[in-house]
Amino acid sequence: DKRFMYEESFKTPLLIQLPGTIRPGTKINAMVQNLDFAPTFLELTGFSNLSKDMQGESFFGLLNGTLNEDDYRDVVYYHYYDYPAFHMVKKHYGIRTKRYKLIHFYDDIDTWELYDLEKDPDEKMNLIMNTNYAQVLHRMRVKLDSVQTHYKVTETEFKKASKDKVDKAYEQFKRLRGTPATFN
Repeated sequence: DKRFMYEESFKTPLLIQLPGTIRPGTKINAMVQNLDFAPTFLELTGFSNLSKDMQGESFFGLLNGTLNEDDYRDVVYYHYYDYPAFHMVKKHYGIRTKRYKLIHFYDDIDTWELYDLEKDPDEKMNLIMNTNYAQVLHRMRVKLDSVQTHYKVTETEFKKASKDKVDKAYEQFKRLRGTPATFN
């Protein structure tokens, strides 16, 4: 059961070569999202009148060295709602900061997870019930609410999958998996 907000699938490598703008060997670890590509590419082409309707933020300043990573973005938001689907990953949303990650799985389940990525980079210890992290959890939930407001997340995005749709997806998954081979 691969969940998309865990680090293995949450990070995406990106290589860019732009002589005269990006110094060779530059490595950027800022929290950039795919929604930042369009504003960045538009700015790279000289287009400066970026729409305020675009959710992304140009990371051109990170590329040319005029913007410090710490000044770019301190939190990213993620929302996965394609359930049921072939891989049957549960619906979830959450935020990641440089140190912490808060995830909420919902629809036919209601599970929260909190990780300290500095102490647990492999995300093996869910800290959601750890009282030592109560203040961190509170801050992360406040950030989550703020980011959802920023991106204008609506209740429509939390619509529950119908039982019929889930059952059909499981039937399809079972058909595609086939019958295991037996060897004598």
